[in-house]
Amino acid sequence: MKVRGHMNRYPLGIYSNEKLGCYSVTTSRTMRTLLILLVLGVCASWVASKPTQEKKDRVHHNKDLSDHKHDDSKDFQYDHEAFLGKEEAKTFDQLTPEESQERLGKIVDKIDKNKDGFVTGEELKDWITHTQNRYIYENVNKHWADYDKNKDDKISWEEYKNTTYGYAAGEEEFYDVPDKERYRQMLRRDERRFKQADRDGDLIATREEFTAFLHPEEFDYMQDIIVTETIEDIDKNGDGSVDADEYIADMYTPEADEPEPEWVKTERQQFSDHRDLNKDGKMDKSEISHWINPHDYDHADLEAKHLIYESDKDRDDKLTKKEILDNWNMFVGSQATNYGEDLTRRHDEF
Repeated sequence: MKVRGHMNRYPLGIYSNEKLGCYSVTTSRTMRTLLILLVLGVCASWVASKPTQEKKDRVHHNKDLSDHKHDDSKDFQYDHEAFLGKEEAKTFDQLTPEESQERLGKIVDKIDKNKDGFVTGEELKDWITHTQNRYIYENVNKHWADYDKNKDDKISWEEYKNTTYGYAAGEEEFYDVPDKERYRQMLRRDERRFKQADRDGDLIATREEFTAFLHPEEFDYMQDIIVTETIEDIDKNGDGSVDADEYIADMYTPEADEPEPEWVKTERQQFSDHRDLNKDGKMDKSEISHWINPHDYDHADLEAKHLIYESDKDRDDKLTKKEILDNWNMFVGSQATNYGEDLTRRHDEF
């Protein structure tokens, strides 16, 4: 029995969010061919060493905002990590109350994007979402210079293509590379995704657009491209849909004469009961979207509403800077709040 993980849906060479770009540019076609073969071996090894069921990788659940239980009657650790992110929350825990409030004031100025003196629920939700995805932005920023060759703080399709695939890469390229058609397909797929991420259509990506290109699962406007790529990955007969056998084959390949395991039978039943909503024996684009993008709670939206409710003294459904600072210890921690929580925990232990 073989239980498989999937080839990462990120562009060519982007595996596990490390070094962006599978091979560097070289003027030697022979050297490039050798490098590609090496990379193919490494990538294949990476995939083979990841014995996870495919269904776990394809479904995008909303992440919780903190590992702490959300219980404001005991502490505000959940709120702190939701508002700041886990690592930044630890930094605030080392500050004096005065320092924490000063830094919070500066954060509020950033959240108020239109500078009207109010923080709305949408602005607060956007901030929380940004802090939760900070690791993604940091990773993009770390490798930005690898792609931004002309140093204009943007990345064009040409810059990305040339850095990732080699200069003058195009449909006529890869002629001396084994499995050349696969590489041409990957190039076309990357270009299609780049154009989807590029909201103004100029084939030049801002940092936000390039982040959407590399991490489409984090952006609502990229969901259609994720569905399209998922169908292409699983649909082996080319009919534009996914039947039960294709669904199972995406996660499991039987050995010769091996009986089908119980978990596979359960997955077939799941397909029939919960995936194939219109009961026509296959998943269409809408059903695949429902599968890989389940309608979970929007944790960032719920937390933004919670913070506003607890801090909005005049009940106008938005916050002033003063209202936030008056309730600062719900948004951020400090040495003093940590000391108080430690005392509470010690008291509860007796």
